[in-house]
Amino acid sequence: MYRNEYCGALTKKDVGREVELAGWVLRRRDHGGVIFVDLRDRSGYSQIVFNPDASRDAHALAERLHNEYVIRIKGKVVDRQENINPKIPTGEIEVIASGLEILSSSETPPFQLDGHASVNDELRLKYRFLDLRQPAMLENMVRRHQLAQAAREVLNTEGFLEIETPILNKSTPEGARDFLVPCRLQPGSFYALPQSPQIFKQILMVAGMDRYYQIVKCFRDEDLRADRQPEFTQIDLEMSFIHQEDILALVEKLIAHVIGKVYGKTISTPFPRLDYRDAMSRYGSDKPDTRFGLELVDITDIGKASSFKVFQSLAEAGGIIKGFNAKGGAKFSRKDIEEEFTGYAAVFGAKGLAWMKVSEAGLESNIVKFFSDEQQAELKKRMQAAPGDLLLFVADKPKITNDALANLRIKLGHKLGLIDPEAMNLLWVVDFPLFEYNEDEKRWDSVHHPFTAPKAEDIPLLDSDIGRVRSDSYDVVMNGVELGGGSIRIHDSAIQSKMFKLMGITDEDAQVKFGFLLEALRYGAPPHGGLAIGFDRLVMLLQKCESLREVIAFPKTQKGSCPMSEAPSPVTDAQLKELYLRTVSTQG
Repeated sequence: MYRNEYCGALTKKDVGREVELAGWVLRRRDHGGVIFVDLRDRSGYSQIVFNPDASRDAHALAERLHNEYVIRIKGKVVDRQENINPKIPTGEIEVIASGLEILSSSETPPFQLDGHASVNDELRLKYRFLDLRQPAMLENMVRRHQLAQAAREVLNTEGFLEIETPILNKSTPEGARDFLVPCRLQPGSFYALPQSPQIFKQILMVAGMDRYYQIVKCFRDEDLRADRQPEFTQIDLEMSFIHQEDILALVEKLIAHVIGKVYGKTISTPFPRLDYRDAMSRYGSDKPDTRFGLELVDITDIGKASSFKVFQSLAEAGGIIKGFNAKGGAKFSRKDIEEEFTGYAAVFGAKGLAWMKVSEAGLESNIVKFFSDEQQAELKKRMQAAPGDLLLFVADKPKITNDALANLRIKLGHKLGLIDPEAMNLLWVVDFPLFEYNEDEKRWDSVHHPFTAPKAEDIPLLDSDIGRVRSDSYDVVMNGVELGGGSIRIHDSAIQSKMFKLMGITDEDAQVKFGFLLEALRYGAPPHGGLAIGFDRLVMLLQKCESLREVIAFPKTQKGSCPMSEAPSPVTDAQLKELYLRTVSTQG
């Protein structure tokens, strides 16, 4: 045994104990003959005192120590005589060293590991083995572990079986690009890394497993950003003989338990629910942040009736005009509005941003003259405007209008100080459309995936008005971030066949792409449904991190590379030959 105690576990109760500790030198200070070392391991750190009066040999060896040396010490726990630090558990004690062993030395690290240095992300990822020693990163990994174990506690108690599903899978259309793996034993054939265990977990229900879960790696070859990685982790679950209400109640219990167990916070259940159409109408988003107001208001009728040509023409062309009241926003200058806010809305496709300030005298802006007194009064009434407010409007196609205002609303929520960073607002968005029209391909696509069940009462609309059919689906949202989503699945092979036909998938294509699932559905499939929670996103939100990279031990950059391992990398011609592959130049 190198140690009989963790560095961060010592307290006043240990005064008088002889201990053996091992870890890394966080910092070393020489105070005129007495050397102080903060010794760190996963649990925290303790102050070690090397006094020549206690051990001349240990003191002499301590003079050679530098940051990140790995050492082992023996010593006695005593009360600190001065410089007590009440902010850390070990702040009232120190260890008088009687022995020291240097286990390994360290080169000078490329950045400080005290959590205070500002370090380039690329450098942190290149030296991830050092970055993970930092207190904040260590806490993220510990919390991630605790959250995973807490999730397992709930699911195990609720009768779920943890079952693994294949990583080498068949390529099936699931909305994103697959990562492909060539098969050496079958030249010209490829496995696909799973975007989710969707088909396999449904087959497990057909197989009678009743309740399945898995904390599982998933893979999508898509463009990356702060909340997206090419490989990510889901808490994946599926249940048989259930309705939507059963799944929602189970997931609420799961989320409330993990947050309560790990963070000690009480989460109220049941979560509020928003119909998809209501969410889009009020927030412009299917993952609304409800920690603050600034809800969107549709003023298409007022804009169309006004003499403002921009609003008139957009409304007549089938566009919509919406806005929100940035309460207290009249303090922003015209420059703020026309440069910062308008520029931000443009990022999401808006061609412009109209605005009006509210004063005691009424509405003020360069477009007010195009609205009659009655129209101005209606605007103020509908948007609950009061002196000091700022009204912001976008007129465009529905998607652009909603996207621009939804994101601008978040920006103003932060600028106006309306968002409580400690709040945890959880809600369900339910009753999504089953289909969305693909303008490029001139066809209907499934909003979630082709195995999502339609609402039972909407099934007759499949033959008459496909755009109005709602799905038996649901997303759980926290503070404007989609934590997870799922649906009740189609277990009737006739309805599944109809779904494929509506999406333009022939019987032959369906057999090629989903044959083994369709075969399973013909052998007694129970009613079933499930949900997947984005585990990385959950940890990111609860740890108040800005990026998924902060809560994944070895993440990728936005270009999909790992600076530490230098993956992806070229392979040898011999390896390619074994796989019957060759590369082609992308030059020219």
